[in-house]
Amino acid sequence: MLISRVADHCFKSSLLSSARKYYVGVNIAHRCCKGPQNVFRAQYVWQAKPRSLVQKLCSRKQSSVASIPVNAQPGNNVVGYWLLGCSGMVFVAVILGGVTRLTESGLSMVTWKLFGEKLPATQAEWEEEFLKYQQFPEFKIKNREMTLNEFKWIWWMEYGHRMWGRAIGAVFALPAAAFWALGWLKPGMKKRVAAFGTLIALQGLMGWYMVQSGLEDRFHGESDVPRVSQYRLAAHLSLAFVLYTLMLWSALDHLLPAQKLAGAVPVAARRFRWLTHTCKGMVFFTALSGAFVAGLDAGLVYNSFPKMGDRWIPEDIMALSPKLSNITENPTTVQFNHRLLGTATLALISGMWLLSRRLRLPPRAHTAATAVAIMGWTQVGLGFTTLLLYVPTWLAACHQSGSLVLLSLAVWLTHELKHVKRLAK
Repeated sequence: MLISRVADHCFKSSLLSSARKYYVGVNIAHRCCKGPQNVFRAQYVWQAKPRSLVQKLCSRKQSSVASIPVNAQPGNNVVGYWLLGCSGMVFVAVILGGVTRLTESGLSMVTWKLFGEKLPATQAEWEEEFLKYQQFPEFKIKNREMTLNEFKWIWWMEYGHRMWGRAIGAVFALPAAAFWALGWLKPGMKKRVAAFGTLIALQGLMGWYMVQSGLEDRFHGESDVPRVSQYRLAAHLSLAFVLYTLMLWSALDHLLPAQKLAGAVPVAARRFRWLTHTCKGMVFFTALSGAFVAGLDAGLVYNSFPKMGDRWIPEDIMALSPKLSNITENPTTVQFNHRLLGTATLALISGMWLLSRRLRLPPRAHTAATAVAIMGWTQVGLGFTTLLLYVPTWLAACHQSGSLVLLSLAVWLTHELKHVKRLAK
């Protein structure tokens, strides 16, 4: 009865938006009725000063009422789960792309059409598709002995990766248009959605631009291996990571809003927030360096750890000229840099976790910091195990997946600290 009266009054009040009124009323009734002795007091308060009580509660910045109407925006949960689903699909696309590269399937399809390639349905069509592949460097230099059945297998791998990318576009665009028309997107969210759509389109174009680099007639040296440009591969992967993290952040905004600290924000907590952003940036750049490792097959040189062969710093680390080109074109240097970045990132994450134990932070931030530390050590373990076992496909795919999991947890941690901004007075 009391809840009904509270809700009814709140719906009539002009102080609150329609969706928020119900939550305020129910929360007030719940708080007032925790003990039998409070029932009569609650009834008296609502009969005497219902409007003033609502106004008082709505003006309290740190009241529990302020944190309740998270999903007051119509369709808020639906939009959140949609964003989470899209980010999950991007996650899978990154894994599929990694497996496609590891199985050397990425150059099997030598044409690209926006709305999908036609599936070969007959033996003659498969032979025609195989004949197209035979005109390009990968077949001429590496796969002269390949049979039609072997070609079908790598073709299906690449086809699945491309179609999954197109599915992401459809799953994003159709609901986005519907939510926009229904008014379920706030002005700020509309800008994000437009940015996400642009990134998805750029990602598809960059994917084909990357594949083209492996189809060009530029492999003439005795040791040349047909492969895509490591620069374009890194750009392709970077766009995927940026798209994924932005979608995940927006999904967390809708489904798991960051907790706030009661009282003044300590200076140390604010500085810690910047440290977590630094950790997140280091995870991103370490993963980016991994793209160069993948693009140059640098994981197949110096399969020892912690030393590279018998030396801490290999002799051929600056073998190319000009010297600056070694950073992105010398497999030895690329692997060495990836090791350094991975070690530095792990040290930074470990220090961040130790510091988090001493600070007053939002409760979930402590959990997120621990998760980042555990995943950081796991990722480094996966990395050197992959190296020592000479890069088996399944383990290399796990290592690549681990980088995205670690980045996801780093995004969660920084999201939990988004309100830790103001200096203590």
